[in-house]
Amino acid sequence: MSDRTAMPARAGEIQLARDLAALAADAGIVFIGHVETPWKVRRECPRNGRQSREICRVVLKPDYLEGLKSVETCSHLILLYWMHEARRDLVVQAPSFASRTHGCFALRSPVRPNPVSLSVVERLDMTGDGFLARGLDCLDGTPLVDIKPYFATTDSIPGAEVGWDKA
Repeated sequence: MSDRTAMPARAGEIQLARDLAALAADAGIVFIGHVETPWKVRRECPRNGRQSREICRVVLKPDYLEGLKSVETCSHLILLYWMHEARRDLVVQAPSFASRTHGCFALRSPVRPNPVSLSVVERLDMTGDGFLARGLDCLDGTPLVDIKPYFATTDSIPGAEVGWDKA
């Protein structure tokens, strides 16, 4: 069964009445490449990239390779990718790790109206068609949306809180 197949909602979950993937798009996204990982099905994926030591391959389409200029100087990068097999129909979810439900925008779950995910990765070696990275949590073949440098001075907020996670 595909991860996008509508499944019965858990207690407290709210499911949308329509498939958002079938709606007319408000904007267009061009995939700049894909990610090669060892995970073939969702249940194999780590819950978040920080839990993984696996080395993954980030492959760019030839038209975008010049955009990697100076990436070799970055120790860490932010990768945005499209969780192409994720459901898009739950706006309130009951995560298995939480004692209560939460809105999809209060979770890092790939199940959301637009299944865009992000990981901060450690960039390892550059390759002819991209680079190797550690810190991903997505399926093999996941479409790549964007790459951004991680600036510790800008992107890290040590005192940031997710209040429900402390409950």
